[in-house]
Amino acid sequence: MTGWRDALPSDGLLAVVKRDCPTCVLVAPVLAELAAEGAVAVTQDDPAFPEGAAPRHDSDLELSYRLDIETVPTLIRFSGGSETERAIGWNRAEWRALTGRADLGESLPENQPGCGSLSVEFGMPERLAVRFGDIPLAARRIVVEDHDDPMEAAFDRGWTDGLPITPPTDLRVARMLAGTTRAADEIIGDIPPNLAPCTVEKAAINAVMAGCRPEYFPTVLAAVEAALIPGFSMHGLLCTTHFAGPVIIVNGPVARRIGMNWGLNALGQGNRANATIGRAFQLIIRNVGGGRPGEIDRAMQGNPGKYTFCFAEDETDPDWTPLSVSRGIRPGASAVTLFHGEGVSGFVDQKSRTAEELTTSLAHYLWHVNHPKLCEFGGALLVLSPEHYAIYKAEGWGRSEIHEALWTALKRPGRDVVRGAGGLAEGMEPGREHEVIDKFREPTFLIARAGGPAGLFSAVIGGWTGMRMTGEVDPVTKEIGT
Repeated sequence: MTGWRDALPSDGLLAVVKRDCPTCVLVAPVLAELAAEGAVAVTQDDPAFPEGAAPRHDSDLELSYRLDIETVPTLIRFSGGSETERAIGWNRAEWRALTGRADLGESLPENQPGCGSLSVEFGMPERLAVRFGDIPLAARRIVVEDHDDPMEAAFDRGWTDGLPITPPTDLRVARMLAGTTRAADEIIGDIPPNLAPCTVEKAAINAVMAGCRPEYFPTVLAAVEAALIPGFSMHGLLCTTHFAGPVIIVNGPVARRIGMNWGLNALGQGNRANATIGRAFQLIIRNVGGGRPGEIDRAMQGNPGKYTFCFAEDETDPDWTPLSVSRGIRPGASAVTLFHGEGVSGFVDQKSRTAEELTTSLAHYLWHVNHPKLCEFGGALLVLSPEHYAIYKAEGWGRSEIHEALWTALKRPGRDVVRGAGGLAEGMEPGREHEVIDKFREPTFLIARAGGPAGLFSAVIGGWTGMRMTGEVDPVTKEIGT
């Protein structure tokens, strides 16, 4: 077949079949009858099948792809060069109505379902879309010779975070793009620090390299868009000498749908979605925006979360208000929240048994974020474990009660935290001795739930010192699209 359009009748019938399909074999005699009257038979596999029908071979599957053939046999009627109707599989009544032959297939059963088209086998739709130009990949291609190792080539070009990457072939990128309804050439925004435009395609390339599955991709895109909200100050977070990097908290149905972890080891390794979504985000900042350590990324020590730091919130308790909802996202929607986190610090309290005791204990620990005498300086993300949460829940406390109680407990007389107090040079500026000072400023103190069912431990993730800049550096939340 020299071109897929060459096989299309202007007026008449066309059937798409394959030998490796019992239903196609069943209707082969019928197709031979129809071919004698001018119908066109197109075969996906064996060029000689069906016998007696003078078949045309769809060797590259372009015709099947262009006609959106999902099942064989498919019989299509054309009129004036356009499709008017089709029958899928074998149904005697449908084929008779379509062909106008009242006696067609008299010896065949009334109905028999067809088989999957070769054009829709796993990975084939994306492969065909790339081959025939329906996914316009515009990124510059790097040719790696057969004797070269693609992962070593990525290391040599500085594309990695220090770990091996999945080579972003055209097919892998096309499959990633199939995970979103957004156009490949749509510009998400300008990625700091170089403010380089990032297309959906470029994000997909980095998501491939990170090891993401296509269904993770909308969450990656939402995280990138959240980071570009001016109030998050992604550029400043890159440039700081502090430890902090972005922490991604995922809420909503998407977390369960893509298999994210909010339970055992939720802040650690082992879950593909958690690990690769966070890593894809970091690779986009590195490879598109130019945020490389030792260059614009000036972190003095950094933290392991700058490889990846992403987890889902535990929403299994219907009485708990999800973090995203507390931040204005409609209930039932999926969303990402980005926090400027410096790393995980473990809080241990195995003795508190009342909400008041646990609140006092947590407040003592939270006062040490950044420094015990630095207030309104850096935020904090408290990741409350199931066992600690159970203490609160037993007394009817939910998110608002926990947050309010901790906020009240996290106040100190100014005389205790000004510079020089207690013999410590660090502290708040002089002149605030007579104030009552909050440890954090709204909205830089967040609470999320995650973790395994055993262990009276919770996690505190201290925040970037840049959070002292009121209204300029805040956590951000973004609904996840498609």
